[in-house]
Amino acid sequence: MSSEQIKLNVEKALDEIRPFLQSDGGDISLLSIEDDKLVKVQLQGACTSCSVNQMTLKSGVEMTIKKYAPQIEQVINVD
Repeated sequence: MSSEQIKLNVEKALDEIRPFLQSDGGDISLLSIEDDKLVKVQLQGACTSCSVNQMTLKSGVEMTIKKYAPQIEQVINVD
């Protein structure tokens, strides 16, 4: 899978999870994909101060991204 295809698949995954984040007053944006394995995102709005944002990141965002792009190994939030 090309880097461009990986990016498109990660964007699809974020589009799938974004409505759930927005319903809680938050959002997410893709910052970068490094070495086709590490995704850097930025949680926004209510997600930045939410006490369970790391759980959301790992259980929701990372799991959804891996469904679309299985070669992704890790998703991290950059403040």
